[in-house]
Amino acid sequence: MLNIFTLANGRLFQEEIESLEELSRFQPIWVDLESPTLEEKRWIKQYYGLSIPEDAMDEDIEESARFYEEDNGELHIRSDFLIADDDAPRQVRVAFILNQHNTNLKSRGVLFSIHDEDVPVFRLLRMRARRAPGLIEDAKEVLLKLFDADAEYSADTLEGIYDELEKAGTLVLAGDVTDAMAGEVLGAIARQEDMNGRIRRNMMDTRRAVSFMMRSKMLNAEQFEDARQLLRDIDSLDSHTAFLFDKINFLMDATVGFININQNKIIKIFSVASVALLPPTLIASVYGMNFKYMPELDWAVGYPFALILMAASAVVPMWYFRRRGWLK
Repeated sequence: MLNIFTLANGRLFQEEIESLEELSRFQPIWVDLESPTLEEKRWIKQYYGLSIPEDAMDEDIEESARFYEEDNGELHIRSDFLIADDDAPRQVRVAFILNQHNTNLKSRGVLFSIHDEDVPVFRLLRMRARRAPGLIEDAKEVLLKLFDADAEYSADTLEGIYDELEKAGTLVLAGDVTDAMAGEVLGAIARQEDMNGRIRRNMMDTRRAVSFMMRSKMLNAEQFEDARQLLRDIDSLDSHTAFLFDKINFLMDATVGFININQNKIIKIFSVASVALLPPTLIASVYGMNFKYMPELDWAVGYPFALILMAASAVVPMWYFRRRGWLK
């Protein structure tokens, strides 16, 4: 899918391109390629003179090769954007190419983005740019606002983690946690821990990209200050993720503690039962080995006496355990 974005009266407008002729009718500041076909790549090559690298969206590319500048002035940035899907949270690799000093006038000052699937941050920026005139002035502003929206998207996801952990904490701290409930809580905590880790990794990647933009001296004074503010926002998010890690560890330990308590209750039942049955077992052993003949032939009340004595020997330990509160 090939989409272009143009500025008109300070607003960002989107156009979906389906042919090379349509592409030539616009002068965009942002060209977005989602899962581009070979034909769409050919249009970009033919009209803008831009060759999209084959490894643009590779996940195993070296970290040191994710931010660099070509001799012709092309800035290449490969950054990961978070998709906070409850079923399958993940990062999507997006390749950005920004032409600043290219001899091809059609591509100069145009931001190109290539990715495999739709990114929520892109939708968020498009919605804001349509509603807020003057939010974006050029291609560099688009790139900077994308990273800013990514940080805000991560902040919104962190708020969701807070809410989910609050629910889990209410269940755990209420006490009387069953094994089934503990399993559900542990599953929920594990999902939030995974999401929190992805957010922290995403913010680290965003910080590197913004720092590269600042070092490359591509930003004007106002944009540079916006980038510094964005880095401060990312630092504040890092402190939140660290707090959430501590909260997750606490809830994890508390839940495992309740599981151990439930297991100890089961073990205590077996321990009490085994101790209570020791005297009857001893009586039965002594009674069974100290008669010359079968007891019912010599003593008619032998069996009843032994059974009563065994029952009494079991009741006395149980009464003692109950008095000490060990059966509660």
